[in-house]
Amino acid sequence: MPETVTCQLPNGQMASFAVIEGRCDGLSAHAVVIKDAGDDPDRTHGAHLTADVRRLPGQPGRLVLEGGSGVGTVTMPGLGLAVGGPAINPVPRRNILENVRAAAGPLLGDQGLEVRISVPGGEVIATRTLNPRLGILGGISILGTTGIVCPYSTASFRATVVQGIQVAAAQGQDIVVLTTGRRTEKFAMREMPHLASVCFVQMGDFLRAALNTVVEAGIRDVLIGGMVGKLTKMAQGATMTHAGRGEVDTGLLADLAAEVGAPPAICSEIREAKTARYAAERMQALGLLGAFHQALAARVVRTLTERYPGRFRLRVLVCDPDGNKIAEAASGGADS
Repeated sequence: MPETVTCQLPNGQMASFAVIEGRCDGLSAHAVVIKDAGDDPDRTHGAHLTADVRRLPGQPGRLVLEGGSGVGTVTMPGLGLAVGGPAINPVPRRNILENVRAAAGPLLGDQGLEVRISVPGGEVIATRTLNPRLGILGGISILGTTGIVCPYSTASFRATVVQGIQVAAAQGQDIVVLTTGRRTEKFAMREMPHLASVCFVQMGDFLRAALNTVVEAGIRDVLIGGMVGKLTKMAQGATMTHAGRGEVDTGLLADLAAEVGAPPAICSEIREAKTARYAAERMQALGLLGAFHQALAARVVRTLTERYPGRFRLRVLVCDPDGNKIAEAASGGADS
């Protein structure tokens, strides 16, 4: 067996991989490589990606790709994959078969090949991902668009956000709950216990991608759960709410504080501050915490409904860092 194999990645680049386990008896072949995600916090880093290939006599040119143990099964529509089939996305599916075809060469002239991809331990890895919520059960997804892991890739996160909303729409859900992280999602789930788990999507900082997908999918009701920092970014019109993508507009917070009755001196302090949380703490000390967050939620609603006029009904829920509800605001409605 060779110590390494070379294949073409989806982006056209050639790459070599060390084979840590391999065998071939003339009728079937088995090979294992280890996934290296580098510095990316990828749940599948170190996974043993396994391929088993067997001949299909009398079936010239036929290639069959199957999912083995540790590869999830698709149980819901909306992923662009067949329900009941393996969770191997279109790009890696095509890439795997192209490489098998290239390696097989003349062999396919008189017979076919079945390729089974498995990931030992994939069932456990999947419990630490969003796969179950997307209807991918029993293992991980085989996905990717280039074949190269980008350290701390935002592209994969954004794709997950978009996919989550598409799955909710495919399930016939008429509402999605967009949250900025785990704490806000837990808060939103407590507030909306009657909703199916597929309705909840952690959008992180990807506000624009999430709302654009909502519009494309035709979902008519949107609930956003968040805390003061991210909500301030939304209120000021930021479409990417990451801390590194621009500062919080403390002037906006000072104006909101003034609206709810904060003294001018306090408003000046808020305007000069560096964080949104400082404004919240000062408002709490004045007994104006609820009114301040109510005004902030209303500003978020106004900003987003102006950006997406008549496209969906919007409700914004605000919680504190401990997950306690502080305020909420809602739009008047959406055009039919």
